[in-house]
Amino acid sequence: MSRRSPRLIALVALVSLAGAGGTLHTLRTQDGISSAAKDARSATGVAKLEAFDLVWTNVERKGTHLVFTERVSASAGTVRPARTGALAGSSVFSYVWPVSLDPATAGFEGKSGTLALAATAHPDFDDTPKYDENGDGDAANDGDLWHSHWVVLVPDDACGTGALKVRDIPPGTTPRLPATWPGLPLFIDSPGYDPEITSDFVRVRVPLKELGFPEAFRFDGVTAALKVNASVHDPLLCVADVFDVASGNLSLPGTVR
Repeated sequence: MSRRSPRLIALVALVSLAGAGGTLHTLRTQDGISSAAKDARSATGVAKLEAFDLVWTNVERKGTHLVFTERVSASAGTVRPARTGALAGSSVFSYVWPVSLDPATAGFEGKSGTLALAATAHPDFDDTPKYDENGDGDAANDGDLWHSHWVVLVPDDACGTGALKVRDIPPGTTPRLPATWPGLPLFIDSPGYDPEITSDFVRVRVPLKELGFPEAFRFDGVTAALKVNASVHDPLLCVADVFDVASGNLSLPGTVR
């Protein structure tokens, strides 16, 4: 990416905000974030963007769980990256909920970036070694099925001016990581929460006890494509194409109470 995308600038603003503990925008709603329809865009030519066109985003407490929800215009979960046959240069499509919780809440090193829950699909590699999502006895061949991750996002101009990446783990370092870390050199967790996908909804249920029963926090919604570095080294996984942002400016206006 050689040019600064407005949506990537917004993502970087979010990361800077989270690190500083500040507030960009005061709008809050207890009923989620409503978004304009038909405003999803792709800088890389992804088609059928209705599957990533956010119209409503929410996180709410329901019993013993937090329920993360994104509603799109149509066809949720039906669009996946094209298979390339190699890890290097391959793509990841995602439905993402950035939150104001410290990454330590999900088991990562504290104050290490912006924590986000994501539902992802990527046919060229598998990053859930503890789970066999398609039930065929092989836990290493189902990255193309939608599955969940916690990730920590940080800015890195090596991904392109104004771009973000999933935080890398430099060789020789041993940051705090979740018990279900999949072994990749990234701040990523594979907790095994199965996304629930219907015609226009994506939902992920997270047990409250796994986050230490957090108090009020803020959230937003993003749909995006990420790309694995062609050289398969730091930066390993970059945000390459932001399709839609629930708030329009990543101000995290949603509030969980």
